[in-house]
Amino acid sequence: MEITATMVKELRAQTNAGVLDCRKALQEANGDFDKAAAILREKGLVAAAKKAEREATEGLIGHYVHHGAKVAALVEVNCETDFVARTKDFQELVHDLAMQVVAASPQYVSPADIPSEVLEEKKAAYRQEMLSEGKPEHIIDRIVEGKLAKFYQEACLLEQPFIKDQDVLVKDLITSYIAKLGENIQVRRFVRFEVGS
Repeated sequence: MEITATMVKELRAQTNAGVLDCRKALQEANGDFDKAAAILREKGLVAAAKKAEREATEGLIGHYVHHGAKVAALVEVNCETDFVARTKDFQELVHDLAMQVVAASPQYVSPADIPSEVLEEKKAAYRQEMLSEGKPEHIIDRIVEGKLAKFYQEACLLEQPFIKDQDVLVKDLITSYIAKLGENIQVRRFVRFEVGS
């Protein structure tokens, strides 16, 4: 199948990948737009995984104050260079993450940041709840794991669905920016303020 410039342009607009990468992906997918986008996403995720080990010491502190000035957030997001920190894309990501903190009220950045005593308390409470409901012992551990996954999604910023697109987790959003900007990006910390609490 012939790959036209229009096809490449359309794929590039959707994925932000380079022209040559879009052409190669379309050729590999025999012109199938969805397959080509999936190929580019996969390549971007592989590239992002390689970058995840690199040190990120530059970045920005983003802020968002919700209408009415009753709720606000500060978020520190790090990247590798000051050059990337000054890009519009990076600044947009930082702002979106600050909005996410205001809207979704996470308590931790990732599951790794949850203190072990909090996790043990949650596990014990979930286990006790299942026992009191008379659930069979052999399935309780799976139910507890499911409830913990739900807790992570509510309490951890990186595990939450992104407020602007519920089909994308925040960690996947960040990964897409790593692929797009070519640098490791990490949410270092955040704080949320709410009047009266």
